[in-house]
Order: sequence, then C-alpha cells, then structure tokens
Amino acid sequence: MASYLESNQDRFLSELLDWLRIPSVSADPKFHGDVLKAADFLKARLEEVGIENVELCQTAGNPIVYGEKIIDPSLPTVLVYGHYDVQPADPYELWTSPPFEPVIKDGKIYARGACDDKGQVYMHVKAFEVLLQDGGVPCNVKIMIEGEEEVGSANLGLFVKANKEKLKADVILISDTGMLANDVPSIEVGLRGLSYHEVEVTGPNRDLHSGLYGGAVANPINVLCKMIASLHDENNHITIPAFYDNVAELSAGERAEMAKAPHSDDEFKQSIGLTDIYGEKGYSSMERTSIRPTLDVNGIWGGYTGEGAKTVIASKAYAKISMRLVPHQTSDEITALFQQHFTSIAPSGVTVKVTPHHGGEPVITPTDSVAYKAAADAMETTFGKRPIPTRGGGSIPIVAMFKSELGLDTVLLGFGLDSDAIHSPNEHFGVFNFMKGIETIPHFYRNYTAAMKK
Repeated sequence: MASYLESNQDRFLSELLDWLRIPSVSADPKFHGDVLKAADFLKARLEEVGIENVELCQTAGNPIVYGEKIIDPSLPTVLVYGHYDVQPADPYELWTSPPFEPVIKDGKIYARGACDDKGQVYMHVKAFEVLLQDGGVPCNVKIMIEGEEEVGSANLGLFVKANKEKLKADVILISDTGMLANDVPSIEVGLRGLSYHEVEVTGPNRDLHSGLYGGAVANPINVLCKMIASLHDENNHITIPAFYDNVAELSAGERAEMAKAPHSDDEFKQSIGLTDIYGEKGYSSMERTSIRPTLDVNGIWGGYTGEGAKTVIASKAYAKISMRLVPHQTSDEITALFQQHFTSIAPSGVTVKVTPHHGGEPVITPTDSVAYKAAADAMETTFGKRPIPTRGGGSIPIVAMFKSELGLDTVLLGFGLDSDAIHSPNEHFGVFNFMKGIETIPHFYRNYTAAMKK
C-alpha cells in the first residue's frame, strides 16, 4: 500500500486541485451551476475508482451524490458521509492566493474547501482506490456526499427518511473534523449543537438626518449593540434565563482527563494573533471550545457603510447570532429561549424581529464501540501513537439525525487541524494530512470488518 500511495501522490493531489477549482458555494445562488458541476465531478471520480450504482439523487435543493460497493450482504456495511459544498470565500482581498485557484506551498494545499470538506471527502475516494489495489474492499461501502451542509442540510433529513433501506448500514464514517496535531492523533467523540438566528431592529419608518433627529429617537444600531452587549455578563456568562438549565456538567475527574490533551494557551494566542485569551470564567480554553455553550455575533450591519460620511440614523439594524450547544441542550429549546429573551429586552421606540435559520443537536459518540476501536487502531498503525478522544467545538447536525433516523453511531475520523483556517481566508489542508487520511482509512475498513466477523 505504501508504494502505491507514494507513486500516485502527485496524481491524487492533481485530481483534488481540479475539484477545488470548482467554486461550489451553496450559500450564494450565483454559484449554483458550479455546485452542480462539483457534484458531477465527484460522481465521475467515484465511478472511476470502482464505486457502483453512482447517481445524483435530486432534492429540492442541491443533489446528493450516492454510490455503493456491495461485496457480500452478510458482511458489515460502512456508510461514508461528507459534503462537496463550501463556504463563501469572502473577503477575497484577505487571501494570499485566489480561493478557487488552489496552490500547494509549504506542504499545504491552499483553497476554499481544501479541508472543509472536499479534501477530506477525496481521501475516501482515493482510499477506496488504494483498497482495490491492495487486496480488495473487505466490507460493503456506501457513500453519500451532500451539497448543502454549509447552509444547514435542509434536504438531507428528508432524503434519509425516504431512503432508510437504501442507506441501511452498521456505522457512519465521517471525515469532517480534525485532530490535535500531526504528531498527536486524536478522534473527536463529541460535537456541539447549534441554534442560529437573524435579528432585525426597526426604529423610524425611514433613515433620518442625525442632526435633525439625533437624540430624540431610538437609533436601531445603538439599540442593537446594547441588546447584544447585554447577552453576556462580566464573567462572560450568557444571561438568557434558563439557558444553562440542561447543560451537562462534567465531573472534576472528567475535566482532569480532558486536561491531559496537549495544549498551550501561548501557542493558541500566537496562532490567531491575540495578546490574551478570553471566555467564560472558571473554564480553560479547551473546555470553553468544547464542553461549554457559547453565544456569538456572526455579522452585524445597518446604516451607511460606504466611502466617506453620511450623517444618518438608520431605520433598521441587523445581526446574525449563533449559539453552540452542549449535551443536554436542544436547538428547539434554546431557539425558543433566545427568541423570547431577545424580544423582551428591546426598549420602547423599536420593534424586534427574530428569524431562526437552522439548528442542530449536540452529540456524544461512544468510545467503547467496535467502530471506535477500529478507528483508533487504524490511527495507531499509521501514526505510531494511540489517538486521544476529544470533544469538538463545531457542529455537524446530521450526526444526531443519523442516530435518530437510522439508529447508527458515527465515527468522526478527521485529519484536519485547528490551524487550517476553515471558514476563513487562506483555508488550507496539509499534504501530509491528506495522504495520511488515505493511508489510514483502509486500515479502518479492515479492522472493523475483522472485529464484526468475530
């Protein structure tokens, strides 16, 4: 396997770069044709490596690319999930190279989607090719890659509910997460949920001259800023009533185990250009980004933002606000609490509208399962170290949905790094990580099949 990987590395990378050149941004309608083009590209590559019954499953939105290789119905079946859509690349001017003109420099692939999630999806495509060249595929494999993950996976749940027999499997395998470091392998065993909203504050019925009206009317932008500021107290504790009622608190022992994972606040600060860390009082940086819920403003706008000056009091102000959730919070619960609270703190003189966008549930995956052990053994084989189980700070809402609809647990076998700048300018993915994923995934299939046969 090693010789085949080494001799084909340049081809594997070239194919990935071709896929990354397609700007499959699902959030922006002007890229819709490119989203479809990216799906077609993946369909062709799956067929080339020997996946069978490959099809573009149409939805009310973007198509889902599905394929399978059924070796023997009596063997275990692994369902691989990923996504081919990517985040918008804005602001383009902050990229050191164009986001859809991928380049490899300093051992890293720079492009939007390099890590999240095209690069990690393509590891699975090439891992399947490697398996066929090295003894064959040991179990049944189904692949389902969607094109709407970055906009909430609105149609995936409908597809899963309507195709339970088609998607019947024993475990879900996802590579849309990361690990601690290239020399510290890890597997995420927990993800936070999400509750995402857009808020609108309306004051006067039109934009006003700030000299003629300033001081006599409520300025929606000023009001919105005050309302947002009130959502945290002096200890960075979220002030929404009942927000923490169902939060699962870890024991001192569990927190001590988490603290064994290597982490440096100094390196953390340096990596993102900060002079100090920040967050909820009483918790470490690693805990704040994994086991604690959060509330963040993702965007805020209103009034005049063009060149020069315009003395205006805007009629409206807007913000996008997201909350990351932890067990045992639910997105429906937190959505209702946020809507009620944010509306209630609005002063007289303005009206407030809260529009929920999408949400997802937090999830914990078992570390004592056959599938987790197969993944851990695979990483130990290729990295030479036993991976550390970690909790991730991000959200993959479909993991909880897979459990509720298909009854399947998920293994989050990701190879990205926190420093890969996903969702940010200059997103990248290490060539080492890409190739290590292709090397590791076949071991998972073999380990899992062997264990399930016992």
